[in-house]
Amino acid sequence: MRMLLADQGAQWEEEVVTFDVWQAGDLKKTCAFGQLPKFCHGDFEMNQSNAILRFLGRQFELYGKTHREAALIDMVNDGAEDLRVKYLTLIYKEYETAKSKYIEDLPSHLKYFECLLSKNHGGSGFIVGDQISFADYNLVDLLMIHQVLANDCLKDFPLLKAYVSRICSRPKIAAFLASDDHKKRPINGNGKQ
Repeated sequence: MRMLLADQGAQWEEEVVTFDVWQAGDLKKTCAFGQLPKFCHGDFEMNQSNAILRFLGRQFELYGKTHREAALIDMVNDGAEDLRVKYLTLIYKEYETAKSKYIEDLPSHLKYFECLLSKNHGGSGFIVGDQISFADYNLVDLLMIHQVLANDCLKDFPLLKAYVSRICSRPKIAAFLASDDHKKRPINGNGKQ
């Protein structure tokens, strides 16, 4: 979400919620499904990361040019979220016991994204269509997180490696990634990465 907002030139304020504040329960009561993130746009509030991404995709016209592109963007984003759930399970439940196996199995998950990318202009642009979508931001974020977990995880996926580099070199994203706000933010709430 942050890369999307930065790249689109949006201004936003972020309230970082500490574990203690969350555990106190007052904020949790205001969140649909009792979960973060919580997104506020004027008097409009919503929760659920993917719902927020889709809202922003519509808001900034990052949802493809046709219904077919929109469907493919949803497909890619859902695939990215499937991998993110596996990653979060590792980070929060199985880090000590399953990290090596997760990294060993990671190529079997990344190959699908490499294949999808190759089918769109030979992998030289975006994951779907000829303009950036909310799924690009989400996928790049996920791939970058995996590069922290296993820095050479993209070595056998030249299209994905170039894709991450290409998206991250967009001027507003590059500025955001170089900012202290981004660099000082932990990837995961438990400090594992």
